[in-house]
Amino acid sequence: MFKKILCLFLLCFIFLPANVWAEKTAKTILFIPHDNRPISFEQTADNIRYLGYEVLTPPEKYLGNRTDPEGSPDKLAEWAAENIKQADAAVISSDALIYGSLVASRKHDLSEKIVLKRAAKIDKIHKANTKADIYVFGSIMRTPHTAADSGGQDDDKFINYVEKISAYTALADKQEQDGLDSNKKTLMEIYKRQIPPQILSDWLSRRQANFKASRQLINLLKDGDIQYLVLGCDDNAKYSQTHKERRILDTYAGSLNGKSYYSVSGIDEIGYILLTRAVNHLEGKVPFVNVHYADGVGENTIPAASNEPIKNTIAAQIRIAGGMQVRSDEHADLVFMVNTANDGATGAANDPNNVYTANENVQNFLQMVQTAVNDHKPVGIGDIVFGNGADNSLMYGLYQRRLLDKLNAYSGWNTPTNSTGYALAMGMGAIYTDRVNILKMLEVRYLDDWLYQANVRQYVANRLDSILSDGEYNELDGKKFRAEQMATAELRRLIKLYGLDKFEGQSYVADAAIEFPWNRMYEAAIVFPEK
Repeated sequence: MFKKILCLFLLCFIFLPANVWAEKTAKTILFIPHDNRPISFEQTADNIRYLGYEVLTPPEKYLGNRTDPEGSPDKLAEWAAENIKQADAAVISSDALIYGSLVASRKHDLSEKIVLKRAAKIDKIHKANTKADIYVFGSIMRTPHTAADSGGQDDDKFINYVEKISAYTALADKQEQDGLDSNKKTLMEIYKRQIPPQILSDWLSRRQANFKASRQLINLLKDGDIQYLVLGCDDNAKYSQTHKERRILDTYAGSLNGKSYYSVSGIDEIGYILLTRAVNHLEGKVPFVNVHYADGVGENTIPAASNEPIKNTIAAQIRIAGGMQVRSDEHADLVFMVNTANDGATGAANDPNNVYTANENVQNFLQMVQTAVNDHKPVGIGDIVFGNGADNSLMYGLYQRRLLDKLNAYSGWNTPTNSTGYALAMGMGAIYTDRVNILKMLEVRYLDDWLYQANVRQYVANRLDSILSDGEYNELDGKKFRAEQMATAELRRLIKLYGLDKFEGQSYVADAAIEFPWNRMYEAAIVFPEK
């Protein structure tokens, strides 16, 4: 009798409906992004939800935004300590937890005491659920080369001295690494004398607080309160104060460096990469990734806003995401292809030279993608010929060859390292879901990185003066509503032109809209109707 009951139980278990099985085995990840930008926040969280995971995110009002970058760090910590009890893992931005947001970390006036006290709250979060692995990402404070590079996101009192501070600290870093000849030493002293002592002191003091917070995070890692820590070098260069601090922190991490601690170029993409690591760990899988580059400089391209060849960054991103780089496509879970310029240059997507006619380099790259897709390989593309948007010639070539809906991942977003990291995370995640969900992830990148960033953005920017109201590109204000209408109309025209709403399960894309939540045209929210 017992055997009959056991057999019936096993049969019920085996033939449990797929949706019920998913509900019973679904895992939960707590996620605190570094601000409320669409790609940092909901777009990234949604990509993990498409893999069948529940993603817990804090109330948006707690996150830093453009008008209130300080957010509510204390409330975020309280929310995390309470909600981690439901989670199997947590991915947390230390910039949000300490300063309120990534932007706030660059311009804060917090004392070292407050900064270190907030960093220590990770210990409380860990103690609330010691079974949940905690993955933390933060930024090593950037060193802008020019006022324009700061994008208005650094303290105004330094704005007139940005170039001199950058030049002085670059030479100081070079002196420590390589030494300086007498001419360079003299030049370094000239730059230093041109910076008011109080300005330089304030600038270094603020950085010191950030540096000590990063060191405290490493201590939490050593103590086991954090299981994995990644520090991103935000807009760095080969010689800079950012690079100097990175070197010191790497040494301080000691034997953990390259194991449970990494420092890398980039920052915005790291939240998604660590979420992917959490998924891979929970799934018990190490995805294999083989990387290919376009002809020319290729893997040795040193992109804008980076201090190292892209091959080094990608190798680190694969490891951080929990994958392994391999040398063959045969058993690869992701064949990752990187679109680089023949000469290694990285321009801006809204430049006039971002044309639709493919040069020989792009044509060869397209053929490489075509061959891999024809061989039924899972292909992802990191598009880094341009920053802040897609390469139009690549995307048009993919459209012509009917490859857009055959990829597993794509990104041409923001800086080149942002793009490669985001696309790698998407490509690894694709192995856990179906084609319709992969297309949902792809659609957002096509609409944002290609249609909006590389095309619609400039289309609307050229027509802003026709809107009779106050506002401009970086502060839309009274022009915002009309600009959103214009952008949405042009986006929908391009969606129809390229048939992006015709992909399997993607008819809702036809009614996509654009909003500007940060009151500027630099980034957009891609908003879909209720599906």
